[in-house]
Amino acid sequence: MVKRGAPASADALHPVGVFGGTFDPIHVGHLRLAEEMAEAIGLDCVLFVPAGQPPHRGAPRTEARHRLEMTRRAIAGNPRFAADDCEIHRAEPSYTVDTLTALRGRLGQARPLWLLLGGDAFLGLPGWHEWQRLFALAHIAVAERPGAAVLESDALPESLRAEITARQVADGSAAGPAGSVLLRRMTPLTISATAIREALARGRSVRYLLPDAVLDYIKENRLYT
Repeated sequence: MVKRGAPASADALHPVGVFGGTFDPIHVGHLRLAEEMAEAIGLDCVLFVPAGQPPHRGAPRTEARHRLEMTRRAIAGNPRFAADDCEIHRAEPSYTVDTLTALRGRLGQARPLWLLLGGDAFLGLPGWHEWQRLFALAHIAVAERPGAAVLESDALPESLRAEITARQVADGSAAGPAGSVLLRRMTPLTISATAIREALARGRSVRYLLPDAVLDYIKENRLYT
């Protein structure tokens, strides 16, 4: 397990996943994506990184401290999952390239890092800040929904198609610390944080869409009402 601030040792360079998002709130779709990717790639650890100031969307509905605590409660009990607070303490916008650069400083240049992305997020990658630098910092694992293959999408930019052609691998055994793209079909769980927030605001049940510990925290702190 990789702990925040712990240096990487030369004999323990197990791959680490990095899963960012607003997590407003974190739900079982997030958790299942991370679990399936961890199993498929053989990740030693998945770092859940709640966004501080997302540059590609409006400010999150909920304060960062609440989103971080919900994340911690959601992943409690899974020894392969850990929460990382690096983005919520950053004064600047939460650019993924900066987060990966900071993680490289903590974990070393040799450890394989896997950035975990949903298919829709991946399709928008060319709009991200310094997006092509991401491939020098990490491998990218893309969770595809059944019937929504990235390579068949009309929304796939040619610049991104070229990167996939050059970098795609068939499994998680990519050599080196960074630079590969893995497209993997995931269990279909169509769960939306937006829909969860709207249901909570209307007093409707969201049980089984997110962990009970997260739902309890939401009720205790009167979030999304």
